[in-house]
Amino acid sequence: MSNSEHTVNYELANDIILAVETSCDETSVAVIRGGKHILSNVVSSQIEIHERFGGVVPEIASRKHVESITLIIEQAVKESGLTLKDMSAVAVTQGPGLVGALLVGIVAAKSLAMALDIPLIGTHHIAGHIYANELVHNIEYPCMALVVSGGHTELVLLEREGEFRLIGRTRDDAVGEAYDKVARALHLPYPGGPHIDRLAVGSEETIDLPRAWLEADSYDFSFSGLKSAVLAVINQTRMKGLHLNEAALARGFQESVTEVLVTKALRAVHQYGAKQLLLCGGVAANRGLRAALTERCESDGVPLLIPPNSLCTDNAAMIGAAAQLKLKRKQFSDLDMKADPGFSLESWSVGS
Repeated sequence: MSNSEHTVNYELANDIILAVETSCDETSVAVIRGGKHILSNVVSSQIEIHERFGGVVPEIASRKHVESITLIIEQAVKESGLTLKDMSAVAVTQGPGLVGALLVGIVAAKSLAMALDIPLIGTHHIAGHIYANELVHNIEYPCMALVVSGGHTELVLLEREGEFRLIGRTRDDAVGEAYDKVARALHLPYPGGPHIDRLAVGSEETIDLPRAWLEADSYDFSFSGLKSAVLAVINQTRMKGLHLNEAALARGFQESVTEVLVTKALRAVHQYGAKQLLLCGGVAANRGLRAALTERCESDGVPLLIPPNSLCTDNAAMIGAAAQLKLKRKQFSDLDMKADPGFSLESWSVGS
């Protein structure tokens, strides 16, 4: 019998999901009730390990997940005040992400699902970031999600609950990647986003940089040209033997990024009649972006939903929130489910 054919008496269950997230460099396990209530959310970060390399090393990330996953599961269950026998389902990030890292979480989740004889729910990482908002807000449909993270920059329309339609994406670097590359050029530590944000927010001066709007009607993004413009400023300043105002350059870079993100997101909100704008992903913790979006949304009368910083970065609570969409519809995954680094968000929609 496949896992999708489980005869679990869902009607008598308490909607308790044990969620696992190992898509990149955080090992996280959470226990979520009803898709909205966090009973525990344990996150073990590998930032200090990867910092010396200036970015995530996939093999090291996978190895650290293997070392941590069992302990993190035990800690999350203990902190929830429940036992494994209380779980209704096991959810795990199926993709996108680093394939080796994903596999560690998937093997752990499959083992638990088999041992406990409960359903397995393969979950989309970006759906998790979007539904992190459900843990602290009430989402109204249709809504627009602006996803900004290390590997993703996307505009996603949700006409109904769990129905995802991608209307814009990055054509090259994601926002987080652009921040890290600029930070590396300025010899700032990894991850670069918080350091660039700190310099930008504290600077009274700015260096003007270009905006990549692309075609007039496009909701896509491009940040490779902006990154090149930053490198040109750095190289020209050093060649002339002048002092580089790093804070002003950081502010110019951040203003260019945020202006394009904010403008396109609000245009999409109005064009598609969205009731809310959801900010999602690790870069949602960026103070400059938050401030610019808040100001524009207040001006346009658009409700803006942003999770707290702890739910913006990768964590298992968001995976549990998204998995609730599948649990209540009894849309479960088979035990032969594979990691999918290129997993399509639209294909994960509850109606697909």
